[in-house]
Amino acid sequence: MNFEKARFNMVEQQIRPWEVLDQDVLDLLMTVKREEFVPAAYRELAFADVEIPIGCGQVMLKPVIEGKILQALRVTKSDTVLEIGAGSGWFAALLAARAEWVRTMEIEPEMVKLASANLERNGVQNVVVVDGDGVQGWSGRAPYDVIVVSGGLPFVPQSLLEQLKVGGRLFAFVGEAPVMKARLITCEAEGRFRTEDVFETVVPMLENAPQREAFSF
Repeated sequence: MNFEKARFNMVEQQIRPWEVLDQDVLDLLMTVKREEFVPAAYRELAFADVEIPIGCGQVMLKPVIEGKILQALRVTKSDTVLEIGAGSGWFAALLAARAEWVRTMEIEPEMVKLASANLERNGVQNVVVVDGDGVQGWSGRAPYDVIVVSGGLPFVPQSLLEQLKVGGRLFAFVGEAPVMKARLITCEAEGRFRTEDVFETVVPMLENAPQREAFSF
């Protein structure tokens, strides 16, 4: 398989037509080797417009979704990043290529090992994979410039919002199947947030996602 040709086609035929026009993002997707983070059995699907199983019931999101997230977040070299859901380590590698450092939290020990091994093998040195449940964030290194939640949430917990710096951005998939909002939340001032729904999609729900309390009569 010609990976370079497939990578070019992914960017030009999938990602750019979906209104991902930020050249820095497109260049990043051409540079970081997606196939190196895909399980061997699915390597030929590395650039396909599909979710790729990676174990423990988890998937790699479609490339177009990843491109849209990167474009919305506008990560810069001085940014500190918290990712919730490390998966194979691929998205952390993309974030790390643009940020000062990334902490990515992963609840599944098997995925912690996978992401850590993939990142190390590909020479990504400014990412630490943290073994733990990140659904409420990680206050130990807060506040962050960027928080990315890689799975679905019924709502964004207040604890995550409180871990954003002023000017910080949080990206999460909010709602439930069949439709979720891909939501960008910006902290404009202490305790004040601006919300923008960037697109609609559906992704697997984050493990241990908080549930709203049911009303009782």
